[in-house]
Amino acid sequence: MNWASLYTTQRTGDRSEKTTTDFVRNSFLRDYDRIIFSSAFRRLQNKTQVFPLPGAIFVHNRLTHSLEVASVGRSLGMAAGARIAEKYHTEGESFREFYRYELASVIASACLAHDIGNPPFGHSGEDAIRAFFNSLDGDARKIIHDSMSTNQLKDFEYFEGNSNALRVLTNSFNEPEPGGYKLTYTTLASLVKYPCSSSEGFNKKKGLIATKKSGFFDSELETYQQIAGLLQIPVKEGHTNVYARHPFVYLTEAADDICYRVIDLEDAHRLHIISLETFKDMFLPFFENEKAGYNTRAYLEKKLANINDDNQKVQYIRARWIGLMIEKMSDIFMAHEEELLAGTLEKDLLKCLPAHDHALIDRINEFSVKHVYNYKAVVEIEIAGYNVIGGLLKEFVHAVLHPGLPKSAKLIKLVSSQFPLSKNEKDVYRNIQSLVDYISGMTDLYAIDIYRKITGITIPEIR
Repeated sequence: MNWASLYTTQRTGDRSEKTTTDFVRNSFLRDYDRIIFSSAFRRLQNKTQVFPLPGAIFVHNRLTHSLEVASVGRSLGMAAGARIAEKYHTEGESFREFYRYELASVIASACLAHDIGNPPFGHSGEDAIRAFFNSLDGDARKIIHDSMSTNQLKDFEYFEGNSNALRVLTNSFNEPEPGGYKLTYTTLASLVKYPCSSSEGFNKKKGLIATKKSGFFDSELETYQQIAGLLQIPVKEGHTNVYARHPFVYLTEAADDICYRVIDLEDAHRLHIISLETFKDMFLPFFENEKAGYNTRAYLEKKLANINDDNQKVQYIRARWIGLMIEKMSDIFMAHEEELLAGTLEKDLLKCLPAHDHALIDRINEFSVKHVYNYKAVVEIEIAGYNVIGGLLKEFVHAVLHPGLPKSAKLIKLVSSQFPLSKNEKDVYRNIQSLVDYISGMTDLYAIDIYRKITGITIPEIR
């Protein structure tokens, strides 16, 4: 791969690259706008990040998290892009223009959409979908297993929000115009963290970062092949549908990694789960070896002494830590340029930190798992997610597999026309995927509401 071939203004649904004449909104700002004004993005405001929603104390949801990741991603794109433009200053004007000014919008757009495919109830929603399809029995198991290829079946048994994000952004569902949101191939490639199919993914033993999870369903395989072909992203040797990561993905991933590690603990402090001293103990050690005056721990301690409110102190530490990590990640990105372009960097940028910083990140990870992600209220929402998502799938999948039953016909009427269901018995994969599209697109509250109504827990009122 080379920097000059890794970007294009061509969009899904278009047969060729088109140059915009709008000097206010370039092609990649248009991507950002299309995502932020979409209903799928707006629904993220009622999807769980970590802690239950809503509450008396406002914590992050998927929407606020995505906005903050986009802000960090924009800075990372600006920092890395400026250095690429400077290093390759003899390249053409369009090359320098893209990397100096437009890469920031690409990374911000990818970050904005990175969770757009996540189902309700956080990661437990993904687990609930996987658990349902892995525990099928009886007629449902036979029909589904007999009707799908191995790869199609694994799209559900290993359901992945990252793969679903590409589907949400590129699929037109029941609309005739192809291309979905019609985003640029550049933005989409910057979003796919695990560029492999479901059947070749979820295999950490291979040592490939691309196969840690999956990045596209069977239904979007051709779309990703088109993206990879145009941007000259190579297939990994010895594999059919495992690709090298697009270098921009590392910046998108780094923005997310930076944000959730500090913000989940900031929320935990606001909810009085952890103390200010614990928060300081997690993040101030990153500044101990810094030489610049404003980045030294002594300078931060002095500034913190002049802040009265504990929440403000946490916010100050968070802001300074994010700034420090942006500097470090942009340095690391350029330091690994050769591996990035060769498609051989098999770890994320955070894992490329010096040993001291990497040990501190591991410490945050361990603490978060023990004291935040296994906090009682978090576990309760995860269990609720299993029951609600699993219950909805049980009802709707049974209805689609047995459409002739009286109850099935009524349940099918509840599915939005946006998610078409075929009457052809051979279209099992497409029909099940439409149901998963419908359920994974729900907000937490809507999923709970529908579950209560169809199970009779709540009797609907006539409006």
